[in-house]
Amino acid sequence: MRLFAGTPFDRPPTCDRCGKLEAECKCPPLPAPRVPPESQTLWLVLEKRKKGKLVTLIRGLEGTAEQTAELLTLLKDTCGAGGTVQEDQLELQGNHLERVRVFLTRLGYRVKP
Repeated sequence: MRLFAGTPFDRPPTCDRCGKLEAECKCPPLPAPRVPPESQTLWLVLEKRKKGKLVTLIRGLEGTAEQTAELLTLLKDTCGAGGTVQEDQLELQGNHLERVRVFLTRLGYRVKP
């Protein structure tokens, strides 16, 4: 007799959606929950780089890589500038603080300077 005989710990784990054993389950993974913009606070920073180049940084964004890339694309189109995702922040080439602030506020984000 095992220690947990007859208890849920004695039974192999099963999938909650299809009821099959986890090793046999073919259910697709659940999508990551979307964090609503109203519950996020973003910080805008203007940074000076080598040779006097200015970069607008957006910090504090939560969400998946796809959601971040989607927002970056919208910001690049709005500002007409290049940009990238670096670690946990978005970077836009040039000084676009006011445009980004207005755009993010319209989307529902709380923006701090």
